[in-house]
Amino acid sequence: MPIIKSAQKRVRVAKKATIRNVKTKRNLKEAIKGLHTALKGGDKKAGEALQKAQSAVDQAAKKNVIHKNKAARKKSQLAKAAKAAGVKPAAAAKKAAPAKAKPAAKKAAPAKKAPAAKKPATKKAAPKKK
Repeated sequence: MPIIKSAQKRVRVAKKATIRNVKTKRNLKEAIKGLHTALKGGDKKAGEALQKAQSAVDQAAKKNVIHKNKAARKKSQLAKAAKAAGVKPAAAAKKAAPAKAKPAAKKAAPAKKAPAAKKPATKKAAPKKK
C-alpha cells in the first residue's frame, strides 16, 4: 500500500475506474452475444438487439474502454451480420410503420416581433506603421 497521500488516492480512483470499465465491457459483450443469438434464432427483435449492441459499442468507445476505430469496426461487423441475416434496423422499421394522420392545424401561432435593428459597428482606424 502506498504511503504518499496522492498515491493512495490514485489507488482508490483506479479501483473505481476498473469497476466502471469492467461493467461497460460486460454490457458490451452481453449486447453483442444477444444480437448473435437473436440472429441465429431468427428472432423478430433482432433489429432492437442490433440497435442495443451498437449503442453499447458507442458507449464503450465514449468511455475510452475500447478504441474509436475498434468501435467503428465492431459496428460495421454487427451491421454486416444483421444484413446477411435479413434484419432491418429497428429505426428503419419504425419509420416504415404507417404514420398517424395529423389533426387539422389549430390557430396559427402569433407572429413574433422582429428584433430591434442593431447600430452598425464603427470601424477602428488601422494602426500606424512606424
